[in-house]
Amino acid sequence: MKITEALKARRSYYAINREQPVAIDRVMDMVKELTELVPDAFNMKSSRVAVVHGEKQDQLWNKIYDVFEGKVAREKIDSFRAGSGTILYFYDRKVVESLQKQYSLYADNFPVWTSQSSAMLQLAVWSGLRELNIGASLQHYNPVINNAVKELLHLSEDYVLVAEMPFGGIVEDPAPKDKEEIEKRVFSAC
Repeated sequence: MKITEALKARRSYYAINREQPVAIDRVMDMVKELTELVPDAFNMKSSRVAVVHGEKQDQLWNKIYDVFEGKVAREKIDSFRAGSGTILYFYDRKVVESLQKQYSLYADNFPVWTSQSSAMLQLAVWSGLRELNIGASLQHYNPVINNAVKELLHLSEDYVLVAEMPFGGIVEDPAPKDKEEIEKRVFSAC
């Protein structure tokens, strides 16, 4: 699949289930490969990725619901829990701080560059999942859930949660997107 085809196919799939067309090992291999391939400034390698599946998938989304003490819709949380897994994106604060000290002239830029690298990784994995005929969506329950997730998965305090990506078999395709007037956002400057 060409990259443009993968990006066109990448959509927010909210109706997912545990009947995905490939084994979790194939998903893990793809996530590892893309994590290694996605570039980042100063080759900092600050991204950290946890692929939650199996019993932990239920525990994760139940914990997220509990953290919000009923302030989020149970049906919404259950729709994410219904998937076969969730990819959690983090960055390692220690890596960023180390580079800020080492390259003080660029200190303010490292958090921005880390965010950019994480965004590229999220898009690459999201598109990669779609190539595997797996649906996914990108969620942002962080920072409210940060401590609960680190506790559940026994992660370093230096890991900062950036996004959550529930994934699974596609139950229903999203509605078609309307074509936008792209010239409002992209223009020639010659």
